[in-house]
Amino acid sequence: MGRALLSHFLIVSNSSPRLVSSLKCRSRGGLPSKYCKTPGLIRQNRNLATHNGCVFRCYCNVSLSEPTAPVASSSSVKKRIVSGVQPTGSIHLGNYLGAIKNWIALQNSYETLFFIVDLHAITLPYDTQQLSKATRETAAIYLACGIDNSKASVFVQSHVRAHVELMWLLSSATPIGWLNKMIQFKEKSLKAGGENVGVALLTYPVLMASDILLYQSDFVPVGEDQKQHLELTRELAERVNYLYGGRKWKKLGGQGGAIFKVPEPLIPPVGARVMSLTDGLSKMSKSAPSDQSRINLLDPKDVIANKIKRCKTDSSAGLEFDNLERPECNNLLSIYQVISGKTKGEVAEECQNMNWGTFKPLLTDALIEHLHPIQVRYEEIMSDSAYLDKVLADGVAKAADIADATLNNVYQAMGFLRR
Repeated sequence: MGRALLSHFLIVSNSSPRLVSSLKCRSRGGLPSKYCKTPGLIRQNRNLATHNGCVFRCYCNVSLSEPTAPVASSSSVKKRIVSGVQPTGSIHLGNYLGAIKNWIALQNSYETLFFIVDLHAITLPYDTQQLSKATRETAAIYLACGIDNSKASVFVQSHVRAHVELMWLLSSATPIGWLNKMIQFKEKSLKAGGENVGVALLTYPVLMASDILLYQSDFVPVGEDQKQHLELTRELAERVNYLYGGRKWKKLGGQGGAIFKVPEPLIPPVGARVMSLTDGLSKMSKSAPSDQSRINLLDPKDVIANKIKRCKTDSSAGLEFDNLERPECNNLLSIYQVISGKTKGEVAEECQNMNWGTFKPLLTDALIEHLHPIQVRYEEIMSDSAYLDKVLADGVAKAADIADATLNNVYQAMGFLRR
């Protein structure tokens, strides 16, 4: 999801996954320790911190030795997955390979809701004249890439008012210390000018939590830079469930039990983090000043060829994966692997004796061949405004039904006067 909503997600495999998530915490005061955790990182990360006399220790592990897409339920009720991408800048190869391409596989086995997260697009200065146009273009790209609106709901985040309402309710239960620890806030606030940064940049992880919890999501595809935010979402769900759920909710006339499902992460073993063409250690990003650093999905053939021709490489002989001293080599091979549909072993064998002069045209041809049908379909969709409007209207109607049910439960459990 610019920044994607937990959504630099996924290369999905057909083999059975292992998805392990464990949380442990000890507290010496305040809420029971299970609900006092400070957000940690999801994969093999162990953080120890103190707050108001409490000691917190969080362990949350997701095994990446096996593909991590969950096995679809054999029951008639499908598990639910949500995700979205910001409508800022041009959708690039990182957004596509890290998120959108994988949604196509997910929509066949899960109940899926994919939205354009326009509310997240205003956390930093933006062009008001372009926001609406970019939102429609992003929706068109979703569909052009293969999202089937008969299987998945496609809608605009701001068209479901419940996102903002739930965010405010969740904010009342979110400790400010949790938000201050968010790595992306620290990094982006420094870039944006420190004290002049809007409060939305600090609180957008709460909106992200609202986006997920509102739809009672079972799974959330996440990339490397969003794992911390998903952990905050999980912790916040457990905290609200403890503070307002169970018998407390039942005494207010509710159904009792958990208010929110606690979502599980989906983390792909490859393709979740596509790196810049000009720096193999930096993520491919919409906000990077140089357009040379990324392949945009709508780039013409000659532009793609020129960007690959000029992309940063090295002078070492042969091509190889996983050499830490050759990040650009690993990135370009990984892109070729995913675009071509070949296995890592097949690509390694094919390219091990190549030089850059041979490999770059190979990668260029693969990219052009893969992106051309998407570009053609995009133009068709953009020329049919009525079709695009209907897709978004149908998507928001379904999403609003789910969202309103959740929001009404939260209002009830928190003691508000019923409407």
